[in-house]
Amino acid sequence: MLEAEASELCVQITSTYEEISLLHRLTQHLKISESDEELGRIVLGWMEEVLPARGMAIELLPTAESNQSLGHVIRRQPVLLTHGHCPVDHGEFARLIAHLAPGEKGQPVVVNRPLSERPDWPCAQVRQVIAVPLAEGKNLFGWLAAFNQVTDDEFGTVEANLLGSVAAILGIHSGNLALYRRQAEMTAGVIRALTAAIDAKDQYTCGHSDRVARIAVRLAEELRCDEATLNTIYLSGLLHDIGKIGVSDSVLRKPGGLTADEYEHIKRHTEIGHKILRDLKQLDDVLPVILHHHESWDGAGYPARLREEEIPLAARIVAVADSFDAMGSHRPYRAGMPDQRIDAIFREGAGRQWDSRVVEAFFRVRDDVRRIAAEEPSNADGEVPRGKSTG
Repeated sequence: MLEAEASELCVQITSTYEEISLLHRLTQHLKISESDEELGRIVLGWMEEVLPARGMAIELLPTAESNQSLGHVIRRQPVLLTHGHCPVDHGEFARLIAHLAPGEKGQPVVVNRPLSERPDWPCAQVRQVIAVPLAEGKNLFGWLAAFNQVTDDEFGTVEANLLGSVAAILGIHSGNLALYRRQAEMTAGVIRALTAAIDAKDQYTCGHSDRVARIAVRLAEELRCDEATLNTIYLSGLLHDIGKIGVSDSVLRKPGGLTADEYEHIKRHTEIGHKILRDLKQLDDVLPVILHHHESWDGAGYPARLREEEIPLAARIVAVADSFDAMGSHRPYRAGMPDQRIDAIFREGAGRQWDSRVVEAFFRVRDDVRRIAAEEPSNADGEVPRGKSTG
Protein backbone atom coordinates (compact mmCIF):
# COMPACT_ATOMS: atom_id res chain seq x y z
CA MET A 1 0.00 0.00 0.00
CA LEU A 2 2.74 2.44 0.99
CA GLU A 3 4.75 1.47 -2.07
CA ALA A 4 1.77 2.20 -4.33
CA GLU A 5 1.19 5.59 -2.69
CA ALA A 6 4.88 6.44 -2.92
CA SER A 7 4.94 5.44 -6.59
CA GLU A 8 1.88 7.58 -7.32
CA LEU A 9 3.39 10.51 -5.42
CA CYS A 10 6.62 10.13 -7.39
CA VAL A 11 4.67 10.26 -10.64
CA GLN A 12 2.82 13.39 -9.51
CA ILE A 13 6.05 15.10 -8.44
CA THR A 14 7.69 14.22 -11.76
CA SER A 15 4.69 15.53 -13.69
CA THR A 16 4.61 18.74 -11.66
CA TYR A 17 8.32 19.25 -12.16
CA GLU A 18 7.95 18.79 -15.93
CA GLU A 19 5.09 21.29 -16.04
CA ILE A 20 7.03 23.87 -14.01
CA SER A 21 10.04 23.32 -16.24
CA LEU A 22 7.89 23.90 -19.32
CA LEU A 23 6.49 27.16 -17.97
CA HIS A 24 9.97 28.27 -16.88
CA ARG A 25 11.40 27.55 -20.34
CA LEU A 26 8.51 29.43 -21.92
CA THR A 27 8.98 32.55 -19.80
CA GLN A 28 12.74 32.46 -20.38
CA HIS A 29 12.17 32.22 -24.14
CA LEU A 30 9.98 35.29 -24.43
CA LYS A 31 11.60 38.02 -26.52
CA ILE A 32 9.95 41.08 -27.97
CA SER A 33 11.62 40.28 -31.31
CA GLU A 34 10.21 36.73 -31.32
CA SER A 35 7.09 36.49 -33.47
CA ASP A 36 4.01 34.84 -32.01
CA GLU A 37 4.13 32.22 -34.78
CA GLU A 38 7.75 31.35 -34.03
CA LEU A 39 7.10 31.10 -30.31
CA GLY A 40 3.90 29.11 -30.91
CA ARG A 41 5.74 26.42 -32.88
CA ILE A 42 8.37 26.11 -30.15
CA VAL A 43 5.74 25.82 -27.42
CA LEU A 44 3.79 23.09 -29.23
CA GLY A 45 6.95 21.00 -29.44
CA TRP A 46 7.67 21.49 -25.74
CA MET A 47 4.12 20.62 -24.70
CA GLU A 48 4.40 17.21 -26.35
CA GLU A 49 6.87 16.28 -23.58
CA VAL A 50 4.42 16.85 -20.71
CA LEU A 51 0.90 16.73 -22.12
CA PRO A 52 -0.76 13.33 -22.80
CA ALA A 53 -2.35 14.45 -26.07
CA ARG A 54 -2.08 12.98 -29.56
CA GLY A 55 -2.20 16.36 -31.21
CA MET A 56 -2.12 20.08 -30.43
CA ALA A 57 -2.86 23.28 -32.29
CA ILE A 58 -2.64 27.04 -31.95
CA GLU A 59 -4.77 29.33 -34.09
CA LEU A 60 -3.45 32.90 -34.34
CA LEU A 61 -5.93 35.54 -35.45
CA PRO A 62 -5.05 38.36 -37.92
CA THR A 63 -3.21 41.29 -36.38
CA ALA A 64 -5.28 44.42 -36.03
CA GLU A 65 -2.82 46.84 -37.62
CA SER A 66 -3.40 47.79 -41.26
CA ASN A 67 0.13 48.83 -42.23
CA GLN A 68 3.54 47.20 -42.28
CA SER A 69 6.33 49.19 -40.71
CA LEU A 70 9.82 48.93 -39.29
CA GLY A 71 10.16 45.34 -40.38
CA HIS A 72 7.03 44.02 -38.62
CA VAL A 73 5.06 41.65 -40.84
CA ILE A 74 1.31 42.08 -40.46
CA ARG A 75 -0.78 38.87 -40.51
CA ARG A 76 -3.76 39.28 -42.85
CA GLN A 77 -5.34 35.82 -42.37
CA PRO A 78 -5.65 33.40 -39.43
CA VAL A 79 -2.79 30.93 -39.08
CA LEU A 80 -3.17 27.38 -37.72
CA LEU A 81 -0.03 25.86 -36.17
CA THR A 82 -0.23 22.12 -35.45
CA HIS A 83 1.89 19.46 -33.80
CA GLY A 84 1.56 15.69 -33.59
CA HIS A 85 -1.61 14.16 -34.97
CA CYS A 86 -3.94 17.14 -35.19
CA PRO A 87 -7.34 15.74 -36.25
CA VAL A 88 -8.77 19.00 -37.64
CA ASP A 89 -7.96 21.37 -40.47
CA HIS A 90 -8.40 25.12 -40.32
CA GLY A 91 -12.11 25.12 -41.12
CA GLU A 92 -12.88 22.30 -38.70
CA PHE A 93 -10.88 24.03 -35.97
CA ALA A 94 -12.95 27.19 -36.44
CA ARG A 95 -16.22 25.23 -36.26
CA LEU A 96 -15.05 23.41 -33.15
CA ILE A 97 -14.15 26.67 -31.38
CA ALA A 98 -17.50 28.17 -32.37
CA HIS A 99 -19.25 25.10 -30.93
CA LEU A 100 -17.27 25.14 -27.68
CA ALA A 101 -17.61 28.91 -27.23
CA PRO A 102 -14.84 29.21 -24.59
CA GLY A 103 -15.48 31.87 -22.00
CA GLU A 104 -14.20 35.42 -22.36
CA LYS A 105 -12.25 35.16 -19.09
CA GLY A 106 -9.74 32.74 -20.60
CA GLN A 107 -10.89 29.64 -18.75
CA PRO A 108 -10.20 26.30 -20.48
CA VAL A 109 -13.09 24.27 -21.85
CA VAL A 110 -12.69 20.50 -21.44
CA VAL A 111 -14.74 17.98 -23.39
CA ASN A 112 -14.56 14.19 -22.97
CA ARG A 113 -16.93 11.35 -23.74
CA PRO A 114 -19.93 11.18 -23.68
CA LEU A 115 -20.23 14.88 -24.69
CA SER A 116 -18.11 14.25 -27.80
CA GLU A 117 -20.49 11.46 -28.86
CA ARG A 118 -23.58 13.66 -29.06
CA PRO A 119 -25.26 14.08 -32.47
CA ASP A 120 -24.49 17.82 -32.58
CA TRP A 121 -20.75 17.32 -31.98
CA PRO A 122 -19.01 18.95 -35.01
CA CYS A 123 -15.85 16.77 -35.21
CA ALA A 124 -16.30 13.01 -34.91
CA GLN A 125 -12.52 12.47 -35.01
CA VAL A 126 -12.12 14.55 -31.84
CA ARG A 127 -12.90 12.36 -28.80
CA GLN A 128 -11.35 14.57 -26.13
CA VAL A 129 -10.34 18.21 -26.35
CA ILE A 130 -9.16 21.10 -24.20
CA ALA A 131 -9.50 24.59 -25.70
CA VAL A 132 -8.46 27.90 -24.16
CA PRO A 133 -8.27 31.42 -25.62
CA LEU A 134 -5.01 33.33 -26.01
CA ALA A 135 -6.05 36.64 -24.54
CA GLU A 136 -4.85 39.67 -22.64
CA GLY A 137 -7.61 41.63 -21.00
CA LYS A 138 -10.32 42.09 -23.61
CA ASN A 139 -7.95 41.44 -26.52
CA LEU A 140 -8.28 38.01 -28.15
CA PHE A 141 -5.26 36.82 -30.14
CA GLY A 142 -6.16 33.19 -30.87
CA TRP A 143 -6.76 29.74 -29.38
CA LEU A 144 -4.74 26.88 -27.92
CA ALA A 145 -6.13 23.33 -28.08
CA ALA A 146 -5.07 19.76 -27.22
CA PHE A 147 -6.76 16.78 -28.88
CA ASN A 148 -7.38 13.13 -27.96
CA GLN A 149 -5.82 11.74 -24.79
CA VAL A 150 -3.01 9.28 -25.62
CA THR A 151 -4.52 6.44 -23.55
CA ASP A 152 -8.04 7.32 -24.67
CA ASP A 153 -8.75 8.31 -21.09
CA GLU A 154 -10.18 11.68 -20.06
CA PHE A 155 -8.51 15.07 -19.95
CA GLY A 156 -8.70 16.47 -16.45
CA THR A 157 -7.95 19.47 -14.29
CA VAL A 158 -4.19 18.99 -14.41
CA GLU A 159 -4.03 19.17 -18.20
CA ALA A 160 -6.55 22.02 -18.32
CA ASN A 161 -4.57 24.10 -15.81
CA LEU A 162 -1.35 23.55 -17.76
CA LEU A 163 -2.96 24.70 -21.02
CA GLY A 164 -4.49 27.66 -19.20
CA SER A 165 -1.09 28.74 -17.85
CA VAL A 166 0.61 28.39 -21.25
CA ALA A 167 -2.23 30.27 -22.97
CA ALA A 168 -2.02 33.10 -20.43
CA ILE A 169 1.71 33.54 -21.08
CA LEU A 170 1.21 33.42 -24.86
CA GLY A 171 -1.64 35.93 -24.58
CA ILE A 172 0.53 38.37 -22.63
CA HIS A 173 3.32 37.92 -25.17
CA SER A 174 0.93 38.61 -28.06
CA GLY A 175 -0.31 41.70 -26.23
CA ASN A 176 3.25 42.95 -25.84
CA LEU A 177 3.91 42.36 -29.53
CA ALA A 178 0.77 44.29 -30.46
CA LEU A 179 1.85 47.19 -28.27
CA TYR A 180 5.33 47.11 -29.79
CA ARG A 181 3.84 47.14 -33.30
CA ARG A 182 1.69 50.16 -32.42
CA GLN A 183 4.76 51.97 -31.13
CA ALA A 184 6.65 51.03 -34.29
CA GLU A 185 3.77 52.32 -36.42
CA MET A 186 3.86 55.62 -34.56
CA THR A 187 7.63 55.82 -35.10
CA ALA A 188 7.14 55.11 -38.79
CA GLY A 189 4.63 57.95 -38.95
CA VAL A 190 7.16 60.29 -37.34
CA ILE A 191 9.78 59.18 -39.87
CA ARG A 192 7.40 59.81 -42.78
CA ALA A 193 6.63 63.28 -41.45
CA LEU A 194 10.30 64.13 -40.93
CA THR A 195 11.27 62.84 -44.37
CA ALA A 196 8.50 64.94 -45.93
CA ALA A 197 9.78 67.96 -43.99
CA ILE A 198 13.26 67.47 -45.44
CA ASP A 199 11.89 67.25 -48.98
CA ALA A 200 9.71 70.33 -48.45
CA LYS A 201 12.72 72.26 -47.19
CA ASP A 202 14.68 71.84 -50.42
CA GLN A 203 12.81 70.93 -53.60
CA TYR A 204 16.06 70.30 -55.45
CA THR A 205 16.96 67.40 -53.17
CA CYS A 206 13.43 65.95 -53.05
CA GLY A 207 13.71 62.16 -52.90
CA HIS A 208 17.39 62.31 -51.93
CA SER A 209 16.87 60.80 -48.47
CA ASP A 210 14.79 57.92 -49.84
CA ARG A 211 17.40 57.10 -52.48
CA VAL A 212 20.24 57.28 -49.96
CA ALA A 213 18.35 54.92 -47.64
CA ARG A 214 17.75 52.31 -50.34
CA ILE A 215 21.27 52.57 -51.80
CA ALA A 216 22.80 52.26 -48.34
CA VAL A 217 20.77 49.10 -47.66
CA ARG A 218 22.04 47.57 -50.91
CA LEU A 219 25.63 48.33 -49.92
CA ALA A 220 25.02 46.90 -46.45
CA GLU A 221 23.56 43.74 -47.93
CA GLU A 222 26.69 43.33 -50.04
CA LEU A 223 28.78 43.75 -46.88
CA ARG A 224 26.74 40.97 -45.22
CA CYS A 225 25.31 43.16 -42.48
CA ASP A 226 22.72 41.53 -40.24
CA GLU A 227 19.01 42.34 -40.20
CA ALA A 228 19.20 44.77 -37.29
CA THR A 229 21.99 46.73 -38.99
CA LEU A 230 20.05 46.85 -42.26
CA ASN A 231 17.09 48.35 -40.44
CA THR A 232 19.32 50.92 -38.69
CA ILE A 233 20.97 51.87 -41.98
CA TYR A 234 17.66 52.29 -43.78
CA LEU A 235 16.25 54.57 -41.10
CA SER A 236 19.55 56.46 -40.96
CA GLY A 237 19.43 57.04 -44.70
CA LEU A 238 15.90 58.41 -44.48
CA LEU A 239 16.84 60.76 -41.64
CA HIS A 240 20.51 61.56 -42.29
CA ASP A 241 19.76 65.14 -43.46
CA ILE A 242 16.99 65.94 -40.96
CA GLY A 243 19.24 68.62 -39.42
CA LYS A 244 18.88 70.69 -42.60
CA ILE A 245 15.53 71.76 -41.19
CA GLY A 246 17.62 74.08 -39.01
CA VAL A 247 19.74 75.43 -41.88
CA SER A 248 18.90 78.82 -43.33
CA ASP A 249 16.97 78.64 -46.62
CA SER A 250 19.22 81.27 -48.15
CA VAL A 251 22.23 79.02 -47.56
CA LEU A 252 20.55 75.72 -48.39
CA ARG A 253 19.14 76.97 -51.70
CA LYS A 254 22.01 79.23 -52.69
CA PRO A 255 22.66 78.74 -56.42
CA GLY A 256 26.38 79.49 -56.26
CA GLY A 257 29.32 78.47 -54.10
CA LEU A 258 29.26 78.90 -50.33
CA THR A 259 31.38 81.29 -48.34
CA ALA A 260 33.47 79.92 -45.47
CA ASP A 261 30.89 81.09 -42.93
CA GLU A 262 28.02 79.59 -44.96
CA TYR A 263 29.87 76.29 -45.20
CA GLU A 264 30.38 76.24 -41.43
CA HIS A 265 26.67 76.99 -41.02
CA ILE A 266 25.55 74.11 -43.24
CA LYS A 267 27.98 71.71 -41.55
CA ARG A 268 25.98 72.15 -38.35
CA HIS A 269 23.14 70.07 -39.84
CA THR A 270 24.67 66.86 -38.41
CA GLU A 271 24.58 68.17 -34.84
CA ILE A 272 21.16 69.76 -35.34
CA GLY A 273 19.80 66.44 -36.62
CA HIS A 274 21.26 64.60 -33.65
CA LYS A 275 19.61 67.09 -31.30
CA ILE A 276 16.21 66.77 -33.04
CA LEU A 277 16.14 62.97 -32.74
CA ARG A 278 17.98 62.33 -29.48
CA ASP A 279 14.81 61.99 -27.37
CA LEU A 280 13.30 59.31 -29.67
CA LYS A 281 14.56 56.18 -27.91
CA GLN A 282 13.50 53.96 -30.82
CA LEU A 283 16.12 55.75 -32.92
CA ASP A 284 19.07 55.44 -30.54
CA ASP A 285 21.00 53.32 -33.05
CA VAL A 286 20.37 55.91 -35.77
CA LEU A 287 21.86 58.84 -33.85
CA PRO A 288 25.56 58.00 -34.46
CA VAL A 289 24.89 57.86 -38.22
CA ILE A 290 23.08 61.20 -38.20
CA LEU A 291 26.00 62.75 -36.35
CA HIS A 292 28.93 61.12 -38.17
CA HIS A 293 27.93 60.49 -41.81
CA HIS A 294 30.20 63.38 -42.88
CA GLU A 295 33.29 62.08 -41.10
CA SER A 296 36.21 61.17 -43.37
CA TRP A 297 38.36 58.02 -43.31
CA ASP A 298 41.50 60.19 -42.97
CA GLY A 299 40.07 62.24 -40.09
CA ALA A 300 39.43 65.40 -42.10
CA GLY A 301 35.63 65.24 -41.83
CA TYR A 302 33.16 66.71 -39.35
CA PRO A 303 31.88 67.24 -36.69
CA ALA A 304 34.25 65.14 -34.50
CA ARG A 305 37.11 64.49 -36.95
CA LEU A 306 36.82 60.75 -36.34
CA ARG A 307 39.03 58.56 -38.49
CA GLU A 308 38.99 55.02 -39.87
CA GLU A 309 37.31 52.45 -37.56
CA GLU A 310 36.35 55.18 -35.09
CA ILE A 311 33.57 56.06 -37.54
CA PRO A 312 30.54 53.76 -37.07
CA LEU A 313 30.21 51.26 -39.92
CA ALA A 314 26.62 52.35 -40.64
CA ALA A 315 27.83 55.97 -40.97
CA ARG A 316 30.57 54.90 -43.41
CA ILE A 317 27.99 53.07 -45.54
CA VAL A 318 25.53 55.96 -45.55
CA ALA A 319 28.40 58.33 -46.42
CA VAL A 320 29.08 56.47 -49.69
CA ALA A 321 25.38 56.29 -50.56
CA ASP A 322 24.95 60.00 -49.75
CA SER A 323 27.97 60.99 -51.82
CA PHE A 324 26.85 58.93 -54.81
CA ASP A 325 23.40 60.48 -54.88
CA ALA A 326 24.71 63.99 -54.27
CA MET A 327 27.20 63.73 -57.12
CA GLY A 328 24.70 62.23 -59.53
CA SER A 329 21.76 64.54 -58.79
CA HIS A 330 21.05 67.80 -60.59
CA ARG A 331 21.38 70.92 -58.43
CA PRO A 332 20.51 74.57 -59.20
CA TYR A 333 24.21 75.42 -59.45
CA ARG A 334 25.38 72.38 -61.45
CA ALA A 335 24.26 69.38 -63.46
CA GLY A 336 24.62 65.87 -62.09
CA MET A 337 27.98 64.25 -62.76
CA PRO A 338 28.27 61.47 -65.36
CA ASP A 339 28.81 57.93 -64.09
CA GLN A 340 32.43 57.80 -65.27
CA ARG A 341 33.32 60.90 -63.24
CA ILE A 342 31.60 59.54 -60.12
CA ASP A 343 33.49 56.25 -60.46
CA ALA A 344 36.78 58.12 -60.75
CA ILE A 345 36.08 60.21 -57.65
CA PHE A 346 35.26 57.11 -55.61
CA ARG A 347 38.45 55.39 -56.73
CA GLU A 348 40.51 58.45 -55.84
CA GLY A 349 38.79 58.88 -52.47
CA ALA A 350 38.82 55.24 -51.33
CA GLY A 351 41.01 54.96 -48.25
CA ARG A 352 41.11 58.73 -47.89
CA GLN A 353 37.57 60.09 -47.75
CA TRP A 354 35.65 56.80 -47.70
CA ASP A 355 36.18 53.32 -46.28
CA SER A 356 37.80 51.25 -49.06
CA ARG A 357 35.66 48.21 -48.19
CA VAL A 358 32.46 50.18 -48.70
CA VAL A 359 33.73 51.63 -51.98
CA GLU A 360 34.63 48.14 -53.18
CA ALA A 361 31.11 47.00 -52.31
CA PHE A 362 29.77 49.95 -54.29
CA PHE A 363 31.62 48.85 -57.43
CA ARG A 364 30.44 45.25 -57.02
CA VAL A 365 26.78 46.36 -56.96
CA ARG A 366 27.13 49.49 -59.07
CA ASP A 367 24.40 48.45 -61.54
CA ASP A 368 21.95 47.85 -58.69
CA VAL A 369 22.82 51.21 -57.14
CA ARG A 370 22.24 53.07 -60.40
CA ARG A 371 18.94 51.31 -60.92
CA ILE A 372 17.80 52.31 -57.42
CA ALA A 373 18.82 55.92 -58.09
CA ALA A 374 16.64 55.94 -61.21
CA GLU A 375 13.54 54.51 -59.49
CA GLU A 376 10.60 56.45 -58.13
CA PRO A 377 10.75 57.20 -54.40
CA SER A 378 9.30 54.54 -52.10
CA ASN A 379 6.65 55.27 -49.49
CA ALA A 380 9.42 55.77 -46.86
CA ASP A 381 7.38 53.89 -44.25
CA GLY A 382 10.29 52.56 -42.25
CA GLU A 383 10.20 49.12 -43.86
CA VAL A 384 13.59 47.96 -45.11
CA PRO A 385 13.36 47.41 -48.90
CA ARG A 386 14.29 44.03 -50.34
CA GLY A 387 14.91 42.47 -53.74
CA LYS A 388 17.46 44.98 -54.99
CA SER A 389 20.18 42.44 -55.63
CA THR A 390 20.70 40.95 -59.04
CA GLY A 391 22.84 38.17 -57.67
